[in-house]
Amino acid sequence: MTSHVSSPDLSGQHLLSATGKILRRVVPLFAIMMMCNQLNRSNIGYAQSHLEADLGIGAAAYGLGAGLFFVAYTLFEVPSNALMARFGAKIWLSRICVSWGVVSACMLFAQGEWSFYFLRFLLGVAEAGFVPAVLYYLTKWLPNSHRGRANARYAVGALVAFSLSGPLSGPLLALDGTWGLTGWQWMFLTEGLLSVVVGVFAFFWLDSKIEEARWLTDEERRALTEAIAADDAVASAQHGGAPGGLWSVVRAPKVLLLSFIYFSVQMSIYANTFWLPSIVRGIKGTNDMTVGLLSSLPWICAIVAMFTLARIGDRTGRRKPLLIGALLMAAVGSYLAAISSPVVALVMLCVAAMGFKSISPIFWPIVQGTIHPMVIGMAIALINSLANLGGFVAPYGFGLVQEHTGSTAWGLIALAAFSLIAACAVCFLSDAPAATRKDVRTDTDKGTGAGASGPPPSVQGAPSAHGTPSH
Repeated sequence: MTSHVSSPDLSGQHLLSATGKILRRVVPLFAIMMMCNQLNRSNIGYAQSHLEADLGIGAAAYGLGAGLFFVAYTLFEVPSNALMARFGAKIWLSRICVSWGVVSACMLFAQGEWSFYFLRFLLGVAEAGFVPAVLYYLTKWLPNSHRGRANARYAVGALVAFSLSGPLSGPLLALDGTWGLTGWQWMFLTEGLLSVVVGVFAFFWLDSKIEEARWLTDEERRALTEAIAADDAVASAQHGGAPGGLWSVVRAPKVLLLSFIYFSVQMSIYANTFWLPSIVRGIKGTNDMTVGLLSSLPWICAIVAMFTLARIGDRTGRRKPLLIGALLMAAVGSYLAAISSPVVALVMLCVAAMGFKSISPIFWPIVQGTIHPMVIGMAIALINSLANLGGFVAPYGFGLVQEHTGSTAWGLIALAAFSLIAACAVCFLSDAPAATRKDVRTDTDKGTGAGASGPPPSVQGAPSAHGTPSH
């Protein structure tokens, strides 16, 4: 007796095989690129005391330089996305990775405040468009039911970077005086050149289109193309008539509310990214090595929290309570860190990081469920552009507070206040529809527990007349 496998079953098997290959071949490279991205963006946190001693860059100047990155990032992200549409995601991703590596390595030539400002601004220009390019690439290569898993695996690269940046930067700083370079110069040079190598490798490893991927069979390429086309058709038919244009998005209260919520999240993320090593140095007996190791603890805790909340959100679809809980956790952790001894403060910052760093995979599905798909690109771009300014305001404000008070306590209290207000603001959002059982089963039953850690799959499209996806 001969058993027959139906065509849909064969197509499903080919699709599963193809997505598995992409998750194993492409997504790990994106995670490594993301790790290098975050490493080069935030490594100045470990050089802060050395920059002050060697170049006279005080707390306020350091905070301004850290924040100028985000001004450039916000200004140049949309133009970068437009150029990506012209040159293709493969070329543009490789170019961005090489560019930020070169600029980061050039940080070793900083001579004072103004050169520090210039190089930080230039780094923001170089990095602009990286995240949208990755999300666009995944959108063109994976069906909707697999993008959550891919986004989580890719985004974990950022948390790995935060966890490894201390253990990696500490030994590099210890090379102080080797071959005439200071420790912080070795750190910028080594970590910058690492990104250059990864960017060159990406150019030869990635393919521009599914049709060019020789490591996929003809049947796998066909199954992928059909599944992605079907997802695009469903996304286009989900809602009725098109809403107004850009102005309708800008003036929409829910868009502004979402922007404020994510702005508060970004403030906590980047204030801690740039000032956590300084706070840890308050613990007696620490050196560059121990500061690096201890500073990685909050980010390690955040990895666990991110995947846990993503799994719960995907299974239940009830993301608003999770978002409120995460914001409250960030608020309580930041406040208690401000009024505690350095050791207890580090523990409380672990609690805070578990809150603010686990928010992305539950925040973006809420955005997806409350914004009309015809203008979702513009809405995502606006929300992210405004939120990224939190990366400028928080580090600079933190620096001013520390310079005038001699302590980071009031800066942490301000972060707690913003997180608390953001938690209250979430109560005014409408509930997003729960995820379908099909998507939930696909993303959780494989043991990933992953939700998207960037903008949701259906909005991670190419730049279009409706807007440009943005970080």
